[in-house]
Formats: sequence, structure tokens, C-alpha cells
Amino acid sequence: MVKIGNIELGDFPLLLAPMEDVSDPPFRAVCKQNGADLMYTEFISSEGLIRDAAKSVQKLDVYDYERPIGIQIFGNEIESMREAAAIAEEAGPDILDINYGCPVNKVACKGAGAGILLDIPKMVSMTAEIVKRVNIPVTVKTRLGWNHETIKIVEVAERLQDVGIQAISIHARTRQQMYKGEADWSWLNLVKDNPRLHIPVFGNGDIDSPEKAAEYKAKYNVDGMMIGRASIGYPWIFNEIKHYLATGEKLTAPDLTERLAVTRKHLDFSIEWKGEKQGILEMRRHYTNYFRGMPNFKPFRTEMVTADTYEQVCEILNQVAELYADYEFQP
Repeated sequence: MVKIGNIELGDFPLLLAPMEDVSDPPFRAVCKQNGADLMYTEFISSEGLIRDAAKSVQKLDVYDYERPIGIQIFGNEIESMREAAAIAEEAGPDILDINYGCPVNKVACKGAGAGILLDIPKMVSMTAEIVKRVNIPVTVKTRLGWNHETIKIVEVAERLQDVGIQAISIHARTRQQMYKGEADWSWLNLVKDNPRLHIPVFGNGDIDSPEKAAEYKAKYNVDGMMIGRASIGYPWIFNEIKHYLATGEKLTAPDLTERLAVTRKHLDFSIEWKGEKQGILEMRRHYTNYFRGMPNFKPFRTEMVTADTYEQVCEILNQVAELYADYEFQP
């Protein structure tokens, strides 16, 4: 049984990665219903929380059906991160996660996210202060290092454990790689082989199919996996991986009826949470994957990503249901 503090996650948990502009409550809802064992919010700016910025505060929304749920924060100032951690804890999550992995320039080049990998002592000090400030388990998501020459992930994981974190998720790329090239999970074996390390280690990067999940589970000694981009528009991946790991067989791909139902559910929640205009706008990134593989679908996708009202989107979905009623998706 994998545990974070007293939170039991099963024998090999699958985690939903925190993804900016993706891992919001509507998306988390459909992932939870399709097998995600632990989910994290989008990353939240510590400075935004301290200033009570509306966008940052809204990201604190968590719901009981999501549990266990973690709130993730990022920043480059230790005192600001301590204050933000306390604010996040008041929102009622089960876990507080620190983002030490975001590679984008506007974050990393300011010393936050993956930028702190250039200053490991500060990374350790910041983590220690956050652990002291809250009463819930603290976890970390990070990368292997800033670049290949600066990889110290074995040392980093141990030092973060020693100041109190209770799990670590490692995206097996460097900051320099961004999301390009192949993730190198061999480093995760080295982390797990450290006899002093006893916290759970979750692997992240390139898990996009049940077969790959099974291959990596057998090859690398991780305690679970974090799924990110492969879940966008395809929340079924969590249950598909679980089924394959348990039986060695692939589930039948979700049919059109199921895809339409989940798309509508996701859209309804998105509008309920953010209002019609913003809810429709933020759904646009998901349509391509919900209907991936359907022939001659581009005109419908174009209509969906330009539709401005709920009624327009629903009418397009009705047309899709009628025209592709006999289409069979391949697993």
C-alpha cells in the first residue's frame, strides 16, 4: 500500500499531473470518475495568493468528491511561499505540493519552478519552511535537473525527504529539455535504489498508453505514475492503465456515446465553474483529443473551437452524434 502521510492510495496509484490551464475542477472531475487516484490543482502563484488575486484564489477551489486532492503552489521567495502555503491549507486540501518543475521562461527564469534547481540549498530551505508552516503532508514535483550536467536528483530527493516531504514526483527530463526528447526514467531507478530514501517516488513523463505504463512499471522501481498530457481529452487513460496492469488486456476504446457524454459533462461543469464565456473558451483545448482519430472531423473541430454559446456547441455535438453513429474507435 502506497501512502502519503496517512493517506492510502492503493498498491500502484495513478496521479493526475498539475497542468496550467488544464487541471481545473471540471477536468479533474472527469479524471476522477475515470480512475485517477490522486489529483493536483493547477499550479498557483504564491504572490497571487498573498495579493488575493482573483485568478489565483479561484484555483483553490477543491471539492469533497475529488479527495484525496492536493493544491500546488510555486514561487521564488521563501517567506511568500510560507504565507501561500498557509492560505492554501485553509482551502482544505489533503496535500500541499510544491512546484519545482515548471520549465517555462516566465516561471523558471525568475527562480521559481524548475529555476530553483540552480540553487539546491535554497530549494531545501524553502521546502523545510513550508513543511514547518502547514499541518498537512507536503509533496514535491520536480525535474531531474536544470540540464544534464547539473542532475543531482538522487541527492535532491534525499535532502527534501530529510526536511519533511512525504512523497516526490519526478518528471524524467531536465529543464533544458522542456517537453522534448525522451524522458530518462533510469534516474528514477537510482533515486529508488538509495537505501536512505523511504518516501514514495512517482514517475512522470511519456506515459501515454497502458502498454508503456506496464513496461515502465516493470523496468523502473517507482511507486506509481503521474499522467499529464496523455489525459487531456482522454481521461479514460487511468482506468485503461489499471485494467491492463491487472489483466494484461486492453479495454475497448470508449465509443462515441461515451465520448459525447463525457464531453458534455466536462462542458457543463466548465460553464458552471467559470461562466459561459470563459467555460466555453477553456473547453476548446480538449475537443481534439476527445474525438481523436475520427475521419473528416476537422470541420466539426473548427466549428467547436469557434462556437461562442452553449447552444452552438451542443448543436455541433448533436450533429457529430448523428453523422458518426456507426463509427468504431480503435483501442
